[in-house]
Amino acid sequence: MNFLAHFHLAWPEPGLVAGGLDGEYRKGLLRGELHSDLEAGIRLHRRIDAFTDNHPLVRQLRSQFPAHLRRYAGILIDLSFDYYLTHHWWRYSDLPLATFNEAVCRLLQQRQNELSPGAKRMLARLLEHDILNLYHRWDTVTGAAARIGTRLRRGNALADVSEDMAPLRASLDTAFVDFYPDLVEFSDNQRGRLN
Repeated sequence: MNFLAHFHLAWPEPGLVAGGLDGEYRKGLLRGELHSDLEAGIRLHRRIDAFTDNHPLVRQLRSQFPAHLRRYAGILIDLSFDYYLTHHWWRYSDLPLATFNEAVCRLLQQRQNELSPGAKRMLARLLEHDILNLYHRWDTVTGAAARIGTRLRRGNALADVSEDMAPLRASLDTAFVDFYPDLVEFSDNQRGRLN
């Protein structure tokens, strides 16, 4: 899952939300050096990622990607699922999406001194470019993929994925609708097991 979903699944607990961002950047063992609620948020982030990667619907969806993109399918699915979450937001939250995004950004700013350097850089990008409020646009998915692709060692295989992903969009939407309730239930169950 990408940032919007991680924030949604961690909401409204501040440490879990901050960990939803920091979990993308902080690697290695958690040894109690951070605030306990931030460490819990990082653990939740990691468990969400593992659950997503191993879910049968996601594994089946990965197999539908063209061969040259299959090794990057996880990245593309994560980005796409945030797009579909914005389009199905009303199913999962009583808060309007813009209100939720504003509250998340405010919370992350309050906790930014606790974040890893990578998470701080991403927070600056989220704020500067209003990224959370752009996830409803498909070009945000493909643009984010292209930026991620610049960090790949074998050249940017994600530079222009729009055409390759066009035939997958209906499958991505269906998979998201079928998968996300499982992820919400899993995340809710994990909250009590984070320590």
